[in-house]
Amino acid sequence: MRRSGDAWEIAVIEPQKEPSGSKTSAKKSSKIVLALPKGLVDEGEKAEQTALREVFEETGITASTITKLADIKYVYVRSWGDQQKVFKIVSFYLLRYVSGEIGDIAPEMRIEVNSALWVPLEDAPRKLAYRGERDVVRRAQEYLKNHPEVLA
Repeated sequence: MRRSGDAWEIAVIEPQKEPSGSKTSAKKSSKIVLALPKGLVDEGEKAEQTALREVFEETGITASTITKLADIKYVYVRSWGDQQKVFKIVSFYLLRYVSGEIGDIAPEMRIEVNSALWVPLEDAPRKLAYRGERDVVRRAQEYLKNHPEVLA
């Protein structure tokens, strides 16, 4: 997140769409999908370190941690390969912008992320594609309301 005037903005990503030949792409609309940055924990990494690294890799910005917001648990079926069910836990942190240019994404990350952009925090619950992530944004809004010192 960052301050822009008297409002907060949140960094979001537009993930790359699956190739047009995949089974799931036919079911999906051409609507732009916006999501929060996230990714796999590397060996030896803590969840908080992963959050900071993934935000940098997927958005181009460096951030600092304010607080942990939530762990979201879900199951999905792989749309490639073995079609296995995958159980996933994603830890979300409230991070504050430190430096960098949104959208300055390394070429090797372009296979995962189409673009990154700032969205007004108040609009994010309507714009994000996934319910769990919309809930995380609402937690961030609540945290900011209850911790005015973050505004300083």
